[in-house]
Amino acid sequence: MAQLPDHLDLHLIRILYMLLCEKNVSRVAMKLDQTQPSISASLQKLRELTGDPLLVRGGRGMVPTQHGESLKEPAKRILDEVGQLFLHKTPFASKEEGRTFRIGAPDYLDIQFLPNVVARLRRESPKSRVIIHSLGAEVDAIRMLSDGELDLLIGNWEQPPEHLHLSRLFEDPIICAMRADAPYAKRTGANDMTLDDYLSLPHVAPSPTLPGFHGVIDTFLAQQGYQRNVVVESAYFSLIPYMLTQTDMVLTTGRQYLRFYERNLPIKTFTVPVRFPTMRFYQLWHERVHHAPEHKWLRDQVTQAAQALIAK
Repeated sequence: MAQLPDHLDLHLIRILYMLLCEKNVSRVAMKLDQTQPSISASLQKLRELTGDPLLVRGGRGMVPTQHGESLKEPAKRILDEVGQLFLHKTPFASKEEGRTFRIGAPDYLDIQFLPNVVARLRRESPKSRVIIHSLGAEVDAIRMLSDGELDLLIGNWEQPPEHLHLSRLFEDPIICAMRADAPYAKRTGANDMTLDDYLSLPHVAPSPTLPGFHGVIDTFLAQQGYQRNVVVESAYFSLIPYMLTQTDMVLTTGRQYLRFYERNLPIKTFTVPVRFPTMRFYQLWHERVHHAPEHKWLRDQVTQAAQALIAK
């Protein structure tokens, strides 16, 4: 076999495959909109490269040699794989295909949101696997997105990282809550909490969920020159509402999150005497998965779960 050239023309491989399929120079020329002499010249070049005639005369026209027939499947495989690299990707067939999706999310989301996301993914892509990662100050979720350890990050930020793609999921007005039979709660109306009361009451706050990112509550208060009295900081946000029922502490968070606990625990909610901006929840993703069909599908499922939450 002759030595391969430094640059092998992909079009030459396409001609090889079509010649082995069609077994006719004229038909290949017509299908590729080329002249018959140019296809004949390509066949001659292929013969020189392979050291084999590839096509020879048979009883009813041209037939592939044994070596030529053995090149048919490798040529097709090369063309198919190149197509996977450069041609438009087909949509993710969620019902038939399975993927592993890794989602980073804090536990201060609405109590129904992540269960709804998981339910949608199980229903729409039963062969897929979902891994939900918790977030904390020791977890560099931004790096994990970049390195492929996470596919999607859900949370709230006052200013999301600029180098990541994002879409807004929902907004949640900020309120606060405490034990309904606490002395302060019993003597104060839901709209009567003063700024002095709010800053001086004992507060419980979640631990930072991302390194370098402070909570939106304390960040905003600091910008206004205020500081609240945080006496407990907890990495277990989902347990904080239960802490309220046995203490005199105040929790400040989104109304949507507290709505469930207000119905199921003896707590009372208050209008916060600070004009906090609404909490904005986003999904963030890295450029590496921006165009992947299965990840576009994943983000669409998360968006639809958020829209269903807002509609309630």
